[in-house]
Amino acid sequence: MATEFGRVAGGNRAPARGAAASRGEAVRPGAASREKTVSREDDHVLTPRSSRVVAARKLQRRRERDQSGLFLVEGPQAVREALAAGAVTELFVEAGRDHGALLALADGVRVRTVNVAGLAALAETVTPQGVVAVARHRHVSLAAALARGPRLAVVLAGIADPGNAGTVLRTADAAGAGVVVFPDGSVDPYNGKCVRASAGSLFHVDVVRGGTAEEAVVALRSASFTILAADARGEHDLDELLDTGRLTRRTAWVFGSEAHGLPPAVSELADARVRVPIHGRAESLNLAAAAAVCLYASARAQRSGEGVPS
Repeated sequence: MATEFGRVAGGNRAPARGAAASRGEAVRPGAASREKTVSREDDHVLTPRSSRVVAARKLQRRRERDQSGLFLVEGPQAVREALAAGAVTELFVEAGRDHGALLALADGVRVRTVNVAGLAALAETVTPQGVVAVARHRHVSLAAALARGPRLAVVLAGIADPGNAGTVLRTADAAGAGVVVFPDGSVDPYNGKCVRASAGSLFHVDVVRGGTAEEAVVALRSASFTILAADARGEHDLDELLDTGRLTRRTAWVFGSEAHGLPPAVSELADARVRVPIHGRAESLNLAAAAAVCLYASARAQRSGEGVPS
């Protein structure tokens, strides 16, 4: 959409303290198979200068994320989803907080206790929530994602704002989309703000990373997707597509940035350029709001039109 979406209408794990530990007793040498062991550095509360904290903090930089294939996940909700997905390799928990529910999911994960300053060094929020995880990259190829048979897909073409991208990813998950594509020129899906904005949805849908938006659109069309470009100057009204049943088809929505809209080369590949109608006096909708309207329109149409050939 141009500028805004609107008027025209887009190693080892640290143990939970067992009975022996709670009594201050030493763990018996032969009990390794029954007691979870920890690395030497885990025997005390880590600080910002501890080697594991220093190493994990480097993942705040994209270069380190790309080289290692790892990224940081912050906050209980996102970390819970990462653990459930089996993506976590290391878990940092703030001393003095109750992390029992998360630790119950952390079987086989290295768990390290950090002090307040250590947790703050890993977190990128003003008020950290006491837990940060290191997780493995989750993206897959578009071919692998399409092999799972999704009926609703999203392509983020040139979206550089991580908060917007993460929110659209979360909305796509809620609407039942099976794949979200982050082409070259869009924000890194493992950017900390994007991960936080997705609220765990990064671990629910197939994320595709890299390639051009044009390549993604061509591949989706070859897989029998109808390509709809969200465009403030689009010739088609979203309500029109709902009324005519066109949204019951297998659909890929393409969203551009609020600042620059869709790249012309991508927009020209669409089967239709669609505007979100504005029925009141608001000048426009922002990207996240417009994407929610479009995706939920498709979700409703596809569910009410089940059995209609795509």
